Order: sequence, then C-alpha cells, then structure tokens
Amino acid sequence: MVYQPPTGGRDLLPLDVAQQRWIEHHLEQTFQRWGYHEIVTPTIERLDTLMAGGAVRPETVMHVQDPDSDWLGLRPELTASIARAAVTRLAGTPLPQRLYYKANVFRRASTKGLNRRQEFFQAGVELIGGLGLRADAEILFLLQDCLQTLNLQAWSVLLGDAGLTQCLLNTFPPAWQSQIRHHLAQLDRVALLELPLPNDIRTKVLELLNLRGPADLVMAKLQAWPLDQAGNQRLQALAQLLAIIGDQLNIILDLSLIQTFDYYTGIVWDVVAYAEGDLRVIAQGGRYDQLLGTYSPEAQSQPGIGFVFNLENLQQSLGNQGQLPQQPPRSHWLVVPTSEPALKASFTHAQTLRLEGEVRAEIALDPLSPAEIRAYAQRQQIPYIAWVNEAGQPRVEIVSEGEVVPC
Repeated sequence: MVYQPPTGGRDLLPLDVAQQRWIEHHLEQTFQRWGYHEIVTPTIERLDTLMAGGAVRPETVMHVQDPDSDWLGLRPELTASIARAAVTRLAGTPLPQRLYYKANVFRRASTKGLNRRQEFFQAGVELIGGLGLRADAEILFLLQDCLQTLNLQAWSVLLGDAGLTQCLLNTFPPAWQSQIRHHLAQLDRVALLELPLPNDIRTKVLELLNLRGPADLVMAKLQAWPLDQAGNQRLQALAQLLAIIGDQLNIILDLSLIQTFDYYTGIVWDVVAYAEGDLRVIAQGGRYDQLLGTYSPEAQSQPGIGFVFNLENLQQSLGNQGQLPQQPPRSHWLVVPTSEPALKASFTHAQTLRLEGEVRAEIALDPLSPAEIRAYAQRQQIPYIAWVNEAGQPRVEIVSEGEVVPC
C-alpha cells in the first residue's frame, strides 16, 4: 500500500517551505513596520462562530465532531475568528486594533476529483476600529507596501464597493435582485441573459456587469445611474478615496466585484498578478462594519477592514518572476570528528559555531573517508569544513568552486 496525503491536502517539501517562509518573513516585517501585532486564533472554532451572521456558507466548512460539546468546524477564513477575539478577549483594548496573522485555513471542495484543494495558507491584516477614508487609505497603502517589498511585478487592484454595488442593485426590481447579484458574483453573462427581464432592465444589468475599467471612465458612467441619497454618498466617498490612492496604485474600478463572503459593507478588492499570460488572484480584502456586532455580548459593532494574501498563488507568481530562493537554506559548516573519541568535542564545537550568530552547522554522521566528506560538502554547497580532534581543536578547510582549500 502506498500512503498518500488525503484528497485536498499536499506535502510542503523543504524548498516549498523555504519559499513560503521567505514570503511570510517579508510580509511580517512590513506588517510590523506599520504597527500591526500578530494574533493566533484556534484552527477549530464553534460552528456558531463560523456561521454567525451568515457570512460563511455552511457547505464550505469542514465539520469536526466533539462528543463532549457542540459541533466544531475547521476555520475557512480568519476574519470571523479575529472579529470574535477582538470583541471578547480584546474587549477594552484601545482602538484601533492593528492585527496580523499567518495561518492555514480549510474549505470543503465543491468539485469532485483528485486535485481539489481543501487546505490553504494565508497571511493578512485586520484593522479593527478604523472608520472612513483614513482607514481605507491605510489598508490600501499597506497592501501596496507589501507588494513593493516582495518586488512583485505586473499587478493590478480590482477595486469595488459592496455598498455602492448594492445601491446599484436596488435600482432593479426587488424580486430579481438576489438572482442578479448571484450571477454577477459568478460573472455569468449567459445566466443574466436568460433571466426573463424587460429589455431595458436587462440592458442596465449588462451595463453593471461591464462596469469595470479605468477609474475615471467608470466614475463617469456611474453619473448616469439613478442613485438614491445613500448611493450618491457612497459614490462621493469612493471618489475621495480614489483621489488619494488612484495615482499610486494600479487601480481597475470594478463595481461588479462581489466577494465570496457576504459580510463586506464597503470597499472590496482583488489583487491580480500577471506573468507570461498567466493570471492569479493573490490577495483579497474589504471593509466589514457590521460583523463585529455579531460577536459582541452587547451587540455593539466596530468598523473593520483588512486583506489576506493567498500564499500559494503569491508564491507561484513570485516564482515565475524569479524572486524566490531556489534551494532550502544550506549549512555553513560541516563539523567532522576525526575519530570516535572526538565525537563529543565535535558536538561542542558545532554548538559554539551556532552560538556565534545565525550559523547553520551540521555534524558528519557517517564515518566517511576524507575524500567522501569533501565530496559531500561540495555537493551540499557547504562552504566550510571543520575537522575536530579529540582535544576539540578544529582544522578548517574552505570549500570553493569544486575544490577544498586548507585554511
């Protein structure tokens, strides 16, 4: 029998891990520069936490049975868990709360087949208690800083507004709004065309589907929509945000953008990376101003906004551009005992090297000949060999360009 990972899971080999850790390190440094603090929430949550407010579709949650309590679920995303922690464990903490995370999430695959994924790795931020233009701008500029720190090339931000899109949907007959919204979220033009709508309404629905492009052109088209007072206020707020960020981020305004999770109330976005004809969504985010009230014992909400990177998609995009390490970290030293009595001294010397700084030192475990030891060091690209005798005295050789030079 050949044992394999379960359907939907995969092993991360050393090079995969090295590349993912490189990305996480650069993102973490950027988050910290902006004043964000790491938070770790449980992998398993109560189902009522995950389902609160109907934000997460039940069919996406992988259930775990606990015989001593209610049903539990593996988290399909992090925002709900952080919202719960923010209004319970962090209640009374001065606002705004700037939080970041690095974690895996689990979603039940909706399609059949051996290659369906059910585990994903994410890194992201949540800004709790930040309302309005300043918080929106901070999050988007932080997103830009992350992408520049990673030196990712050829990316765009597809920016929408969930509240404004709902105002646009409100201009259609109420009986059709739910179906129109669903088909818009799927970008399903055929399904929209098949709806039994009057021609004038169908024309406006298709206009909404195509309400995407350079910000100035889309904003001009929006002037023709019969928006109510709330819609016009949202349109004005979006214009103010674009005036701050529009010339610094590569923005494509997309009012047909509807995220998978339904708790977004304001701006929403996807970050799309391009490489050699390939297109990947590497990050998503948005504003959620009602979600925290779901978890508050007093039903008092706080505004929130955040984004998340899909680390696997980001890793593939950076890999296509040659930005990632091409091998796992190598050892700096190979410490070789010259005899069995020298083994204890070799371990002592290796530990001394490790304590001198960020040095990787490994012990030669097999009793190989000197030629075999040198060949191993060359093959593993270890630059230094320390031959240690019983007295703990090292003799150093430098491994360079396929040869070993005494030092």
